Amino acid sequence: MAGSTKGGCIEAGATATVTHDSPDTRVDSVGTAGLEIHQETSTMAITAALVRELREKTGAAMMDCKKALEASGGDLEGAVDHLRKSGLKTAAKKADRDTSEGRVAAKIGDDARCGSLIAIRCETDFVANTEDFTTLMRDLAETAFNGDLPSGEEAAAAFSSMTVDNGVTVEEHVQQAIGKLGENIRVADAARFTTSDGYVGSYVHHNHRVGALAAIKSQADADKVKAMLVRLCQHIAASKPAYLHAADVPGDVIEREREVFRDSDELAKKPAEMREKIIDGKMSKFFSDRCLVDQAWIFDDKLTVAKAVKAELGGDSEVEFFSLMEV
Repeated sequence: MAGSTKGGCIEAGATATVTHDSPDTRVDSVGTAGLEIHQETSTMAITAALVRELREKTGAAMMDCKKALEASGGDLEGAVDHLRKSGLKTAAKKADRDTSEGRVAAKIGDDARCGSLIAIRCETDFVANTEDFTTLMRDLAETAFNGDLPSGEEAAAAFSSMTVDNGVTVEEHVQQAIGKLGENIRVADAARFTTSDGYVGSYVHHNHRVGALAAIKSQADADKVKAMLVRLCQHIAASKPAYLHAADVPGDVIEREREVFRDSDELAKKPAEMREKIIDGKMSKFFSDRCLVDQAWIFDDKLTVAKAVKAELGGDSEVEFFSLMEV
């Protein structure tokens, strides 16, 4: 009488002939009580070397790599996809968490003709100080440097879609870091600038929470320009300008400022014929506070930034670009 199987074994007292339903099934014998059917696995063994290879490829934790390899049956690329999907799920869960900490990082080319600056936010200072977060910052600064970023508010969005060396986008790379570090992480800002008529330089403060990128157009000696760029970026980090020139200030911002001055109690006490001249004077002060080239040079407040650059590097020298980022 034919018997039934339970848990891979033929019930005692029965005889059976087993046919192969798959190449992974092997029958040791056909016979009586205690006949066992053994299952061979067709998957690759999860070795320590394979786990290390996946970790080096993705940067994920060892245990996460082991689980991903187990889920993919030992297939390396399948494990990579598994980790990416896990990162997406983790990132989605943490997307609403506040990111009040983070770091700023810069990269300048060897010839100082190109530079990048990025700001990445996370939840805690503890994570921002980890080696993994530092590596993430270095990788992303390199990606921004090698990319082609637009200027202004569009830069951060464009940066997120750029591809990192490992073939994933910046956004996916950040999501993998979220899965590994357990905190919400996001791209706050990114900038890149190249020049053929001068040099690019940067300054990142010792706490890595504020940094500046700038370019000076000049025919002066390269080392002299680079030294001036360091001081210029320090000035930017300290003085926090919003615009390069007065001409860069949007018209609606100027009109709003003028309207505030018009409605002030101070102006109401002045003769009507003097009010517009007083407003013009206040706007000059506004520009000198907000526009980089018109700000007082922090190393010699008798000079504006524009005049300090010309005095140091020559009359044809001028600030070409700047970006300020702060966490």
